[in-house]
Amino acid sequence: MTSRKARSENITEYINAAPRKSRKKLREMRACIRAAAPGAKESLKWGMPAFSYQRILVTFAALKHHIGFYPTSSPMKVFSERLTNYKTSKGAIQFPINEAIPLTLVKDMVKFRIKENLEKENAKLKKKK
Repeated sequence: MTSRKARSENITEYINAAPRKSRKKLREMRACIRAAAPGAKESLKWGMPAFSYQRILVTFAALKHHIGFYPTSSPMKVFSERLTNYKTSKGAIQFPINEAIPLTLVKDMVKFRIKENLEKENAKLKKKK
């Protein structure tokens, strides 16, 4: 990511401070995540836009040649067949800056993370009883 003179305070500031060629994709990513997780809280975590629902769902970031999407490791396994066209690591996907972001995939991964977080929360509550 490009260096910033002042650290962003929220996602809007983060997007506005990102390289011009990344802004549209960052806005698309934000809108897609908002639609998939309407009750999620927006914030910055580790200097990146983040969405939380009980726990952190996903984060994303603008980098020089791609948009990084960080859904954690479990969806990476579940959606592995749909990720073959992208560079990935244990918990991250790189969407090239010159290609369309696969918004359906992003939406599906966010919904998976919500379900996963709710299941973890329910299991924790059952243990307390």
